[in-house]
Amino acid sequence: MTLTVEPPKTTNAAGGSSSAAVVARGQLRQAGEVGPAKAWVLTKILAGSLLLAAMEIGAVLRLVNLDAVGLNSDEVVYAGQAAALAGNPAFTDTFPVFRAHPMLVQTLLSVVYRHGEPDTVGRVVIAVIGVATIGVVYLIGHELYDRRTAVIAAAVFAVMPYHVIVTRQILLDGPMVLLASLTLLCIAKYGRTGRISWLLTAGGATGLTMLAKETSLVLVGGVYAFLALTPRVRRPIVGTLAAVFVIVVVFLTHPLTQALAGYSSTGKSYLLWQLLRPPNHGWEFYAVTVPAAIGPLVLLAAVLGAWLWRPGDGWREVLLVCWILAPVVAFELWPVKGFQYLLPIAPAVAVLAARGVLGLPSVRRGWLTAVPGGIHTVAAVVIVGSLLVATVPHVFSTARTEILAGSGGVPGGRETGRWIRDNTPAGATVMTIGPSMANIVQYYGHRRAYGLSVSTNPLRRNPSYQPIINPDRRLRQADIQYVVWDAFSAARSPYFSDYLKRLAERYHGRVVHTEFVSGTGESGRPTEVPIMVVYEVRP
Repeated sequence: MTLTVEPPKTTNAAGGSSSAAVVARGQLRQAGEVGPAKAWVLTKILAGSLLLAAMEIGAVLRLVNLDAVGLNSDEVVYAGQAAALAGNPAFTDTFPVFRAHPMLVQTLLSVVYRHGEPDTVGRVVIAVIGVATIGVVYLIGHELYDRRTAVIAAAVFAVMPYHVIVTRQILLDGPMVLLASLTLLCIAKYGRTGRISWLLTAGGATGLTMLAKETSLVLVGGVYAFLALTPRVRRPIVGTLAAVFVIVVVFLTHPLTQALAGYSSTGKSYLLWQLLRPPNHGWEFYAVTVPAAIGPLVLLAAVLGAWLWRPGDGWREVLLVCWILAPVVAFELWPVKGFQYLLPIAPAVAVLAARGVLGLPSVRRGWLTAVPGGIHTVAAVVIVGSLLVATVPHVFSTARTEILAGSGGVPGGRETGRWIRDNTPAGATVMTIGPSMANIVQYYGHRRAYGLSVSTNPLRRNPSYQPIINPDRRLRQADIQYVVWDAFSAARSPYFSDYLKRLAERYHGRVVHTEFVSGTGESGRPTEVPIMVVYEVRP
């Protein structure tokens, strides 16, 4: 008896399913062949088991040690928005509901932020969303290729440091990538079937993706490039315009909500600030940070996958490559860069990497004959293992003295904020080096905080932040009673760090609290490094 595996998906020139595979399966059933059917069932069971294992490992990496370090600045902003949206009295006075981004994720989080002072629960919600994305990556791989591709892609994605790190934080990017992956899945189904219903569904998913984070608009460019470069995929004018209409209708929820709440001017202010704000990183930023986060072997396998499978009908690879290049080009050209901005490319990279693994020449010699799948299994295990080696330290690392925005929590921030809450009088005001630490103080300490480095020029600052017009006078008049120095802001703004220290010394600053992390001294020996210092000042 000959065992057969699941036939690969094929398409005809119009984008529909090939009738050859359907006829072949019908002939097997009519002939009473049970072997292929059993093999197909066993393949499904094995694939399902491997997917479940990948999701379990992905869940462990995203949930273990999740509360070891407090929230960072971006996290407290989104958590504070969610709490204010839910009417939590602890946050309504310090965190405005409408800020720079749409409110889909914050609305979801508001369910668990109605009472008390929630912290880790928001991270749990985002982590669960991250685990769900692993399943969607599997579906993308299976829709475009086969179950082997799907399993390898899901395993790579489950342990990829880039996605694990971001989905361990209360950031908009994790939910946005889930919705973007659903969009990619719908486009893949449209490319295979040619059904307009999938194109319209992709439009709705795109609108939701933009409601999670409006910067995902760049993915529309990738879909446009895919349709332009693959004439064999249907491109009906009416259907395409209808899909665009669906995108617009869904996304209009955000500006309409702002208008009904009377905050249209707020949205315009944020848009102007985003367009005019100065660059925060150089052009080489992504080339330096993202490859290590995705995994060098993964990128190598993805390039191999795009190259080896080009002799086929090609539309699948074109879709994945366009999906990757659109955000890369857009955010490379945009002066403002963030560590997590390129995360939407991760699912497509994982699928292409799986194709690269399966495109390796089969070797059945020596000890490889005893390995199911041979060289393909070994290559997949090596890639996943390399990712685990890179990911695990991020899960358990708590003693960092340098912070890249979007790469994790802030050691000592939660502890400092709670100390301020418990040891300073109600109504006290705090000055920090920058707005990031001010956000953390306001979230955990429930005290008004202002960043010394916030520009007095409205065009060069976030509209949510208020500058300290004359810090010296504010301290002299006792309008500010506490000053907080932190190592992370000091590393980014040494000028304002020195300025804050001078002000603290001038106004009789007395150290009342310090947070430390384990580090290395000038002699190379382990020591305790101060990362947060709270001064009480007086005229």
